[in-house]
Amino acid sequence: MIEKTATAYKVVIADCKKLFEKKTRDYGTAWRILRLPSITDQIFIKAQRIRSIQEKGLQKVDDSIMDEFIGIVNYCIIALLQAKLDDTAPLEMTFEALEPMYDKVVDETFNLLQNKNHDYGEAWRDMRVTSITDIILMKLLRVKQIEDNQGKTLVSEGVTANYQDMINYAVFAMILSKEKKL
Repeated sequence: MIEKTATAYKVVIADCKKLFEKKTRDYGTAWRILRLPSITDQIFIKAQRIRSIQEKGLQKVDDSIMDEFIGIVNYCIIALLQAKLDDTAPLEMTFEALEPMYDKVVDETFNLLQNKNHDYGEAWRDMRVTSITDIILMKLLRVKQIEDNQGKTLVSEGVTANYQDMINYAVFAMILSKEKKL
């Protein structure tokens, strides 16, 4: 089952990366102007919209829930990239310059997934997509609190681990949604 997950994960991430590339070519790296709390809030908006649609059972804007999960993945990757880029990095960057950084973030996050999948026995496969949405929102509230505390924590993991967990949960939600449609 773990191999099936690895394959499905890579397919989902490839879709996310394709959209990231297209948007980078369309908009450039306008996101570089954002502070990390603003990126966190953008992710929050996407997760809150998913939850609202799940609760209401109706949506009035065409963007699908899957598109929103892709947005969560890409904005979490953007947050992790932004955290690594210092003030001397250019505001405008090409996709070609960003691609190896994007891939490194994905590789690190995928390694975390494999380690957690080993320990937890792929428990996420028995979760509801609605619960995954709630967990992403909880992690966002944690990140907001850490940001409000200027990054200081007493015993908790920092924002990097939370962004990585949100990426993985969003990927899980997309995998489960695709598998249930089959």
